[in-house]
Amino acid sequence: MSKKFSGSSRRSFLKNTLATAAIFTIVPRHVLGRGYIAPSDQLTKAVIGVGGMGRNHFAYAGTRVGAICDVDRVHIKEAAAMLDKGVKTFTDYREVLQLSEIDIVHIATPPHWHGIIAADAARAGKDIWCEKPMTRTIGEGKRLIEAVQQNGRIFRLNTWFRFEDNFYGMGTTVKPIKKLVQSGLLGWPLKVTVSRHTGFDWKFYWVGKTNLEVMTPPPELDYNMWLGPAPYKPYNPHRVHQTFRGYWDYDGGGLGDMGQHYIDPIQYFLGKDDTSPISVEIDAPQQHPDAVGIWRRIEYTYADGCKIILDGEGKDVDVPYIEGPKGKLYPGFRSDIPELEKKLAAFPDPEPQVTNFIEAVTHRKKFALNELNSFRSCSIINMGKVALQLGRSLNFDPVKMKFIDDEGANRLIDPPMRSPYIL
Repeated sequence: MSKKFSGSSRRSFLKNTLATAAIFTIVPRHVLGRGYIAPSDQLTKAVIGVGGMGRNHFAYAGTRVGAICDVDRVHIKEAAAMLDKGVKTFTDYREVLQLSEIDIVHIATPPHWHGIIAADAARAGKDIWCEKPMTRTIGEGKRLIEAVQQNGRIFRLNTWFRFEDNFYGMGTTVKPIKKLVQSGLLGWPLKVTVSRHTGFDWKFYWVGKTNLEVMTPPPELDYNMWLGPAPYKPYNPHRVHQTFRGYWDYDGGGLGDMGQHYIDPIQYFLGKDDTSPISVEIDAPQQHPDAVGIWRRIEYTYADGCKIILDGEGKDVDVPYIEGPKGKLYPGFRSDIPELEKKLAAFPDPEPQVTNFIEAVTHRKKFALNELNSFRSCSIINMGKVALQLGRSLNFDPVKMKFIDDEGANRLIDPPMRSPYIL
């Protein structure tokens, strides 16, 4: 089902056009050809998946919507009503990727489609803005990196807390937290606890049901295409749209939904963008093979002793968000280190990042949250999901990106996709 696309050369057309280009105020991007953007122009994007989150990005500055796509025709109708009449509509994303005027593909589908669509978009010469989590499995993430880099594309994941916005209960952006960690004032190694007491809700209402009634899909929904690479399961409305997160085939409950929002900034301020934990320990009820359940605690450990604790039951009430041998940091940027802000002022700020996606695309610069560091933070989530599904703690090789001495766990790194879908 996956297909490679190649853009055609417009050199001869460009040669004939440049002589008269000066008389136009705006030169359409597709006239100039791939890699050239008129200063006065906007990038043209397609949004794939417009039932919810995709609609929130129609008006992103510096872009205009040229096409939308969804397997539910009601979603298409409702979304099209929000846009200009000239916007093209599709139910098959592969048709979108053949549009020469599309620069960026925004992927807002359920996660089991992220890897395939993003890789196909890269092969079609499109830059990619993808919703979190990056991919449903570790194996999909590895192959998506290859597709993005082999085709020279710009990739961004849509979680932004490593570079902007107040970071949940911390009462600040991540920048001063990064500055504090790299200053050494807290010492090393560090333990980070993510729970409702430190400002992070794990949304355990994203659980699946085990007694789903078999029903007929509504006529507006192409259910077979909605499933795509996922195993075939009889239709029930609880499987699709807003409640798909409760099923392992498509996501991973609250961990899959919120994990990359919460964990990616931790990976950033710990300086772990090029590695992964070496173990994951779980405390959880036995999970259903289809429906995602709740968990009590997930603990990740890095080779240097740093830990990330996901406290699902909120057991530790007065726990600091970050704890080191020299100090602690609590929600609201409170600390047991006297005159912390005064001491921090003496240290350098973190390295600047490219945080404007339009700038990244226009100037071909890696975005702050790109295919490489997104893969690492998403892999932390996917490690936890594998441990939960199997009901056991696991050891992991962060170089080979495989579990150690556990073939059952390694099979879940790259589970088979339903034919004829491949990545």
